[in-house]
Order: sequence, then structure tokens, then C-alpha cells
Amino acid sequence: MLNSKLARVGASIAKHLCTSTSTWNCTSLCGTGYIRKAKYHYLQPPFQQHSFTKLYKAAMMGNHNFLSTMTTNNTEEGSEQNETISVTFIDKDGEENHIKVPVGMSMLEAAHENDIDLEGACEGSLACSTCHVIVMDVEHYNKLEDPTDEENDMLDLAFGLTETSRLGCQVIAKPELDGIRLAIPAATRNFAVDGYVPKPH
Repeated sequence: MLNSKLARVGASIAKHLCTSTSTWNCTSLCGTGYIRKAKYHYLQPPFQQHSFTKLYKAAMMGNHNFLSTMTTNNTEEGSEQNETISVTFIDKDGEENHIKVPVGMSMLEAAHENDIDLEGACEGSLACSTCHVIVMDVEHYNKLEDPTDEENDMLDLAFGLTETSRLGCQVIAKPELDGIRLAIPAATRNFAVDGYVPKPH
């Protein structure tokens, strides 16, 4: 008798659970390792959902770091491109011209852009000595790259050569040269090599 009553109660509960799918999901583990819900919706087991969430977060974090790195690099490159240094040109009469030169630009280009009378007959091709300048400060001179053999060959032809002489086309603006002072000799010697024809001024 007791067993019969328990059986009826169990059947009633099972019927109630299965018919109330709108408010209760009957779940069971399937052999494929997924959890089946009412109306045959399949979800990944909790441990797989957790693993997927971790992978997703890791991917998003990596993407964020990549974008942050790209933004930082672009900002640094933009800052470097916009950076300038102070340069003073002293002409043959002793008059000083103070200009701002973008990092990466040669002193020859900077002089021409600012209407400073510095020749450049070979247009920076190391075929003449007409852009000869004298670095007034030894400290700045020592921060320059060593002259190449081609530059030294042209400097040997320069008028008024000194121990701190350089060709303006080979002096490139960089932060360490901020405040550099360059004197322009009173005369130039335009001995271009290989029959080079200078550009008219």
C-alpha cells in the first residue's frame, strides 16, 4: 500500500515537472558531453563555458594590448616627426639667423628653406664643397656622425677648412644637436667632380 502511494506521488511529480517547461527546464547530461534543456536547446557544460570565457577574455586583452601598442608607437612617431631643434647660422658678415629645424632634415635643406645663403651646387650628392659649414661648438661637433671618405674628399677642397668643418648636406638634425651654431665661410670653391654642372642660382 505504501509503495503504491509513493509510486503515484512520484509519477505526479514527474508529470508536473515535464509539463511545466515554460517555467522549469528539465536538464539531463547527454552522451556527447553537452547539457540538453527543454525544447532541445544545447549548451556547453559549465567547465567548457568557463574555458571559452577565459579564451575570449585573453583574446580581447591581447587585442587591447596590440591596439595600445600601435597607438603608442604612432604617437611616438608623430612626436618625432614634429620635433624641431634650434640652429643658428652665422653668415660671412657675422649676422646670426636663428631657425627651427625639423629632426631628420639636413642643414643644407634647412638653410635653403629659410633663405640662408648656403650654397649646394651638387644638391647634396657629395660632389662639391659649396655647403661647407664650420661647427662653432666642439661639443656639438663631437655629437655628429663621423664624416665618410667621400665627405672628407670634398672637405679637402673647401675654402677656409678648419678642424670642425663639415658639409651642411651631411649634418642631419637630431635632438642632441639642439642649439648648434654653424658659421658659413666667406667664400666657397666649386670644384665639382666628374664634370658636374651646378644648378643656376
